[in-house]
Amino acid sequence: MRRVMPTSLPILALACAMSTVVGAAWLGALHNRAASEMTKSAQAFLNALTPEQQQRALFRFDDPERLNWHYIPRPRRGLPLKDMTPKQREAAHALLHAALSTIGYRKAVAVMALEAVLHELEKGGRIPRDPELYYWSIFGTPSTKGRWGWRVEGHHLSLNFVIDDGRVVSATPMFYGANPAVIRNRVPGGPPIGTRTLAKEELLARELAQSLTEEQRQVAVVARKAPRDIRAGGSPQPPLTRPIGIPAAHLTQRQRDLLWRLITAYAENMPAEVRDSWLEQVKASGINRVHFAWAGGLAEGEPHYYRIQGPDFLIEYCNVQPDSAGNPANHIHSVWRSLHGDFGLPLTNNH
Repeated sequence: MRRVMPTSLPILALACAMSTVVGAAWLGALHNRAASEMTKSAQAFLNALTPEQQQRALFRFDDPERLNWHYIPRPRRGLPLKDMTPKQREAAHALLHAALSTIGYRKAVAVMALEAVLHELEKGGRIPRDPELYYWSIFGTPSTKGRWGWRVEGHHLSLNFVIDDGRVVSATPMFYGANPAVIRNRVPGGPPIGTRTLAKEELLARELAQSLTEEQRQVAVVARKAPRDIRAGGSPQPPLTRPIGIPAAHLTQRQRDLLWRLITAYAENMPAEVRDSWLEQVKASGINRVHFAWAGGLAEGEPHYYRIQGPDFLIEYCNVQPDSAGNPANHIHSVWRSLHGDFGLPLTNNH
């Protein structure tokens, strides 16, 4: 069993420091290893629960709750870490780690631990901030035969998976957020000043945007003011809109390399075989058909937004809100969605 990292302030610093610094497209390739690890870990998790806890954690696969995702702080169904024993938490984290790469797992743990930072910064504000208010939910019966799914979700984290006959067929929507995006205020027991949870997602995109020529910016920068948030948050399916911004075909080789590294920063949250499948699909559909759009300011601390869209996937990122200490544009929302359909459901024009 993998080593489990508790969601505490010191662990946030460790997780961010150790990180080298989405969902997915509809997955047709076989992802047997990831699916097998998730299935075994989900079974072990359920076996560690009491009957009453199982009733809270288990849903039918076709329960509407499976599509009821969001990243805001709100009441949720499922079984939270707060109501688990230490051994049950270990099993819960083993399931989470089975579904992600080490990079993705550390990011998830860091996102959870940021709730403790918010608790300190907000001094007991109206919104409960608790790194144990993250909920595990299983949809259907974990097995190598048939279809089942699972989710872990709480503030700024929503990870959703579907396994069908021993294959990972969907891992979207994949949402990671961070508040604060950069630690700018010292918190007792917290991470060092300058710690970033989603570093690549922010810094690579800004480097790409700043590298654009004036002519390129005429196409890539779609608005002087960033939108308030990503689109379709909480919707079971992504927005169906044409790509905007500059196509990769109109970028220099260095800029295309930056774009590829940025896409990879999202895909590498997944286990290797799932990550590779996503990236191979991007290549197969043509990297030159991927569009990059930017809105807002180019300097750190200025509200900004970007969108990366190819034939099969959509990435959206928004950083416009101040953090809880008032530092401007220090609150990230980011998501990868499948343009073939999230939650293992085919996308239709009337979704």
